[in-house]
Amino acid sequence: MILIKILGRATSANVQKVLWLCEEEGIEYEHDNEIGGAFGRNDTKEYLLMNPNGKVPTIIDDGFVMWESNSAIRYMARKFKSELYPPDLRARNLVERWMDWELSVLAPHQGVVMVGIVRTLPEDRDDEKIEISRLAWINGMKILDAQLGKTRFVAGEKFSLADIPLGPIAHRFFSLDIERPELSNLRNWYKRLADRPAVKKWVLIEMA
Repeated sequence: MILIKILGRATSANVQKVLWLCEEEGIEYEHDNEIGGAFGRNDTKEYLLMNPNGKVPTIIDDGFVMWESNSAIRYMARKFKSELYPPDLRARNLVERWMDWELSVLAPHQGVVMVGIVRTLPEDRDDEKIEISRLAWINGMKILDAQLGKTRFVAGEKFSLADIPLGPIAHRFFSLDIERPELSNLRNWYKRLADRPAVKKWVLIEMA
């Protein structure tokens, strides 16, 4: 029986996190792709009763409703006893630290660049705002590149839950038509992620 329902368009980096984890761990799920973005439906009364933010994804586990993608994938990793979420207290802290860092440091800036370049007509763009966020995004990716010069994956030598929120952001970083430095550690890690079937299915897709 399918318990997990994922509501939200697959072009959302936050939706991709949840889909990726499910594919990675063989968790059965049902996906409603036509919510958010051009599809709309995330501002309906029914949706807002589940998720008052009106954003995607919303995840439903046997009637239990979740939003906030990083929180949701931690919940799912615990529920399905994923080895990607280590039980050791300190190892788990490293995973959670990078997941929180993704939200606070990278996500806001990559979002401004993504929306500004991909989802906004050239004549309507705020070029100054985009440039400020591009530079801040690069600074954050330099921090990640330095970490990946020390460890094979973000939170250690093994692929973990920490890599999942950062993977879609790296895909956008290397795919968008922006000026960026060649961060070799980051690039090599991204290539390793790109070989994973779940990433090929849900992350390496057309941006919209």
